[in-house]
Amino acid sequence: MPTRNKLVWFETCLGEYLLEREQNYYDSAVANIFGYHAMQVGFPQYNFLRTNRMALQFCVATEKGAAVRAAPDFLPIETNSIDLVLLPHILEFSSNPHQILREVQRVLMPEGHVIVCGFNPRSLWGLRGLFGSIEDSFPWRGNFIARPRLKDWLALLDFEITEDRLCCYAPPFSQEKWLKRFSFMETAGDRWWPFSGGVYFLTAVKRVHGMRVIKPEWKEVRAARRRMAAVSQKTPEFQKFAEDPAANDPYRTARGRIGRGEK
Repeated sequence: MPTRNKLVWFETCLGEYLLEREQNYYDSAVANIFGYHAMQVGFPQYNFLRTNRMALQFCVATEKGAAVRAAPDFLPIETNSIDLVLLPHILEFSSNPHQILREVQRVLMPEGHVIVCGFNPRSLWGLRGLFGSIEDSFPWRGNFIARPRLKDWLALLDFEITEDRLCCYAPPFSQEKWLKRFSFMETAGDRWWPFSGGVYFLTAVKRVHGMRVIKPEWKEVRAARRRMAAVSQKTPEFQKFAEDPAANDPYRTARGRIGRGEK
């Protein structure tokens, strides 16, 4: 995906329309996700993490302006170290989206969040992509991924979908006056045609299934035996001394004989 084509398209009225709604969603979605490390993959020109309050925020991309210059399908990030990952329109413009999701699953901590943003092929925006020309390379030449399909991919990687939202219900007109005329579709979209939004957002949480350690039974038996140790048997002499300690005292015995005149 050429960087110049992206930047030029986002400067058009349709690109600004899309960017404004995506920025608004990210601002509200990431504000209440807490942790220590947040990562945005792609689009270093736009800060979709600006309302998040994590201490360390950075962008990974192949373009200039990214804090980490790397490909999204092989992230130079430590395993189980990131609390939040944003994927804005990355999967549909990659030749290996499965590998990107595997890398995201690897770097995310347990209970970490990922927010995937993509174009909905089952919408007017998806139809526009089917009839796009060669000159319209971005975004219509992307491989738009359907939401049910993406949900299946995430489920296979032990992700749990926690939020599913759509936006951009107006037709993808290139002229601003037509976008304004169909602005009523934005407010009515969630109610009347909730599956036809041009862009979807999927928020998923990485789940790690716990395990219960089963202790061997012989350890419990040994512990019980230690608690129930048998008392040693007393000898007759010890038993006699325990019943009458004075009877076994040599000094007191001799003094008693002397008192009675015995030798």
